[in-house]
Amino acid sequence: MSKGAIGIIGLGNIGRGVAASYLDKSSFDVFVWDVKEPARAHFVGQERVTVAPPGEMAKQANAILFIVPATPQIEECFDGPDGILAAQPESLVVFDLTTSDPNASRALASRVGEAGITYFDSGTSGGPYKAEKGELLFMVGGDETSFNANRKYIEPIAEHLFYVGPSGAGHTLKLLHNIVCHATTLATAEAGHMAEMSGIPLGTMIDVFNASNARSYSTEFRFPKHIVSQTWDGRSRIFNLHKDIQMGADMGKALGADISFTNATLGILRRAMACGKSEDDYTTLYRDFDKIRATEPETT
Repeated sequence: MSKGAIGIIGLGNIGRGVAASYLDKSSFDVFVWDVKEPARAHFVGQERVTVAPPGEMAKQANAILFIVPATPQIEECFDGPDGILAAQPESLVVFDLTTSDPNASRALASRVGEAGITYFDSGTSGGPYKAEKGELLFMVGGDETSFNANRKYIEPIAEHLFYVGPSGAGHTLKLLHNIVCHATTLATAEAGHMAEMSGIPLGTMIDVFNASNARSYSTEFRFPKHIVSQTWDGRSRIFNLHKDIQMGADMGKALGADISFTNATLGILRRAMACGKSEDDYTTLYRDFDKIRATEPETT
């Protein structure tokens, strides 16, 4: 096994930034992989970077970060004749940066733990922009002693690093984080449309909110950078928001919790999906708000 090597599986908007941050802010060699060849091609020939599939990566990296949609894509990397489990790595630490069902995360952590692999569900916050700066926030679930021994692998790209509890706690907190974040964004969108209907410019409302108790991450970053500017480039699909809030609603229902705000947020996202916006940037939720609200959601 190489000394000081990090593997990154998933080279989308966040994964590309994470890989670049490791190269810029650490001495680790970097292994990368993505199922899409164009994503891999970006890293071919870069110094200190090796493009390698999961099984081969597992033999050489000290730690692997998964930055893929959810647990099913991670399981594909572990299983099969060329997967991580078949490679039988001597020791391997895994940080799961996805937004996933905590129960699925716990089950996977238990399964790969039997093969000697240390697994942390590591919910993240910060998005592509913080990933590119190596300033992500991590909320990590797993064994605390093991986390303290292995946090060195993720510290180079972390501005804030929290141990939040046993296996599954990281992804539980990430779902709660996203419920609040996305509900706040849609509440701000609703208020923004009422402001404009009243003759108050959206930018004026956002300026006032940012100097008042109504300020939030959405008003301080999302709206000025991507919506008031009309650039519509938040770099995340509406599909992702819908997936995350659906998981949050399912989790809350299983817990017997009141999920009124979660369901209200999910309802709007279902309408957005029903009017064909699955692959659109999430910031267009504001631009197309009237169309979305007029669309009947798909029945589930």
